[in-house]
Amino acid sequence: MTVDVEVPAADGAVSGPPARPSRPRVFEPRFSGTGLVVAGFFFALSVLPSLLPRAGYVQGIASGVTAMIGYGIGAGGQWVWDYLGIPKLKGRARTIVLGVLIALIAWAAVFSAWRQVGWQNEIRTMFGMPSVSWTVWPVILGVAVLTAVLLLVISRSLRLLFRTVFGWLGRKLPRRLAMVLGVAGLLILFWLLITGVLVNGFFTVSNMIFSSRDGATTAGVVQSQSANRSGSPESLVKWEELGRQGRSFVATGPTVEQINEFSGGGAMEPIRAYVGLKSADTLQGRADLLLEELKRAGAFERKALVVTTTTGTGFLDPNGVDPVDYIFNGDDAIAGVQYSYLPSWISLLADQQAVKETSRVVFDTIHRYWSTLPEDARPELYLYGLSLGSYGVESVLNSINVINEPIDGAFMSGPPFVNDLHTEIVTGRQSGSPEWLPIYGDGRTVRFASEEGFADTPGPWGPTRVAYLQHGSDPVVNFSPSLAWEPPNWLEDGQRPPDVSPRMGWFPLVTMWQVALDLPGAGNVPWGFGHMYSKRANAEAWVAVTNPDGWPPERTTALTTLLDSQPQAGE
Repeated sequence: MTVDVEVPAADGAVSGPPARPSRPRVFEPRFSGTGLVVAGFFFALSVLPSLLPRAGYVQGIASGVTAMIGYGIGAGGQWVWDYLGIPKLKGRARTIVLGVLIALIAWAAVFSAWRQVGWQNEIRTMFGMPSVSWTVWPVILGVAVLTAVLLLVISRSLRLLFRTVFGWLGRKLPRRLAMVLGVAGLLILFWLLITGVLVNGFFTVSNMIFSSRDGATTAGVVQSQSANRSGSPESLVKWEELGRQGRSFVATGPTVEQINEFSGGGAMEPIRAYVGLKSADTLQGRADLLLEELKRAGAFERKALVVTTTTGTGFLDPNGVDPVDYIFNGDDAIAGVQYSYLPSWISLLADQQAVKETSRVVFDTIHRYWSTLPEDARPELYLYGLSLGSYGVESVLNSINVINEPIDGAFMSGPPFVNDLHTEIVTGRQSGSPEWLPIYGDGRTVRFASEEGFADTPGPWGPTRVAYLQHGSDPVVNFSPSLAWEPPNWLEDGQRPPDVSPRMGWFPLVTMWQVALDLPGAGNVPWGFGHMYSKRANAEAWVAVTNPDGWPPERTTALTTLLDSQPQAGE
């Protein structure tokens, strides 16, 4: 990351490149003057607002990494300048230019640091979060320095390794050939270590840790005795094989009494079917078991059947599935299959193929049976997925089986940046519609909603309804590697979402890193922001997708009021 090409001279001025050392040291107190100047500018950029409010330690990590990116760019640029032999300013002109540049960057860093707390509190006020004070700055600076030092030691260690290899090969080969072979060999070695040993080791260890956690049961969750629930005494699926999230799903949800209180009476107990990873040895075995469980519980005689794709740990968001039970007065069944032990932020990297395969196999198994039933005697069929679960739903929507025998609708919330169909739809949106609430194809099949409701669309919604629920402040939705080199449409004037700070700007590399650092905290903000999708927004989307007969707008308001009065739930 860094190239040691300049050092502070005794009089404080920056000297030219030092003589080539035979063996550079990792812990030497020498720094690139140009690198330090650019690092100061990048530090100023690092404290500018991003999508989400940041805790002090998170800001410290962001500032430390961003400053080191700047240091590497500055030091590397100076090395290239010297290597090409480009003349430098000298004497008084050099002193003036250098002084002005340092003063401007120092002013930018101090000004940004002074405004940082105010900027963060503006976002916190927007999100309904408590304010922070200047006392957060010791944490920010301490973590930033530690992060920068760690990265500098790592980069200098890599530099020492490269020079050592060059020196060893240079004794046997021509200098240029030694450099080419050395760089190529080390890069290949690093790639194999990172993608093979390190990544696989990380996933293996994570899987061991979270698989043991999967055996636990959330406090307050007890085995249901109802035949309508998986894991009950009459179920084909054993309670202990459901997994932690599966047990929570089948043991919770609206009761008949709660549904009757909303509907006025006549409610049925909803069916909840679930199969854990330990319930069968193969994916097809788990899909077949789920189908038999649905048959056993009488799911195909209900008004609606929702086939879900879970998130990484097998989690099904109560905010996303509970509204279905109220809309159909309990005359519904909701089904899911676990495909991983890992939480979503790891599954997003490790389980994309598992999500696709599980979604397709489970859907095809159920859909194949459902399609053999008489049209007037089978349930309405819907798909649902939150976050990485929406990635699985998209794989089903692209299936030829859906085209041949259409389903009634699909609802996805918080679609991550890896969703190809979502990206294709947003890219092909109608001119003038914003990226965070796009209009596609006059809304004939696909429509988008936020916490404020659905986008206004000019045309009617067809028989198969597909809905996306997304927040403009959700980094899971908005992250993209392209943020490193081009500004996103959602930061342009007239395109900016209402829940994104008006002070957030775009800077090459920096914005991508800032949004990437927002990802782990996307689920730690209030409901209605980031990756936290409220019951109210989920309910409004489900009403629009299912389009129940004789359902007036006042009924939706009554449902959202009821759900808002209940505790929110999260993974």
